[in-house]
Amino acid sequence: KAVLTHGFVVDAEGKKMSKSIGNTIAPTQVIKQYGAEILRMWVAASDYRDDIRISDKILKQLTDAYRRIRNTSRFLLGNLNDFDPDKHAVAYEKMTPIDRYALHNLQGLIETARKAYDSYEFHIIYHALFNFCTLDLSAFYLDILKDRLYTSPMDDPARRSAQTALYQIADNLARLMAPIMVFTAEEIWKYLPSGPDGESIHLSSMPEVDEQLRDAALAEQWQAIKLVRSEVTKAMEAARSEKVIGHSLDAFVVVGLDDDLFALVAPYRDDLRSIFIVSEAKLQRGDVIGGIRSSDAAGIVVKVSPASGKKCERCWVYDISVGEQQDHPTICNRCFNNLQIIETS
Repeated sequence: KAVLTHGFVVDAEGKKMSKSIGNTIAPTQVIKQYGAEILRMWVAASDYRDDIRISDKILKQLTDAYRRIRNTSRFLLGNLNDFDPDKHAVAYEKMTPIDRYALHNLQGLIETARKAYDSYEFHIIYHALFNFCTLDLSAFYLDILKDRLYTSPMDDPARRSAQTALYQIADNLARLMAPIMVFTAEEIWKYLPSGPDGESIHLSSMPEVDEQLRDAALAEQWQAIKLVRSEVTKAMEAARSEKVIGHSLDAFVVVGLDDDLFALVAPYRDDLRSIFIVSEAKLQRGDVIGGIRSSDAAGIVVKVSPASGKKCERCWVYDISVGEQQDHPTICNRCFNNLQIIETS
């Protein structure tokens, strides 16, 4: 029903492949050295409307990109080890805001990928998958999620909320990548909890956008939070270079915002410690004495100083409550309470 034409395959310098020149690269050679998955990714990542370049450097870059996507998928599956969607899934309206924001972003990925598949723009799919795994997930959502996943009791509602989002992301991600990363998608599908027994992912349907999981107002809030978080990260890097702190969890951060940003971020003031991945975080309106005003984003002032208290050996957060529990003097009260819940459950 349709015919797709593509340009010549050329080497890294744009020269046509020729046996006489000796710059040819055989598909079997690529498969032997990098695997069939990388060869398929190279095809998908190429804009076939122009001449298509291939070289060891390009293939190595794709290998690194593939490893990032695969490692993100491993993280998703690794944190679903004790999750049964039939028993533990949390209703959307009861999920935490950041989990709902992750599902909002997932709908954007699905929409982009579906449109690109329909229009044969496979390079858009490759870039969308890579950016979603590296920017939306690894560098933001999953980074923030680790504390909740690792330190909360198994059946804590907030932890199950996170797992509900991770399950939906892993399921949809696998089906979106299936036409391109054939073997990786099948492998993910096999390890998904409560997956269909014996049924291949290639017999499943492509995901569809769920408009009920989209929330523009929520997205606006989290875009503001991400902007503030990026400025906090810059301020901590400066503090780290000045030996004020070492790890981000060594830090106490005070953030001053203008009225517009404050209105968007204030509902999450109690969650900023985990969002910024610091031990203490304080939000206020206006200027911060001794703070650094952002040169890139108007209305943001950040001050970084060492956190008070001692380091909890379980969650690594500095807290003044460390040492209060005689039987467990090296952990904070939050971890102590979580361990009490675990022991009695």
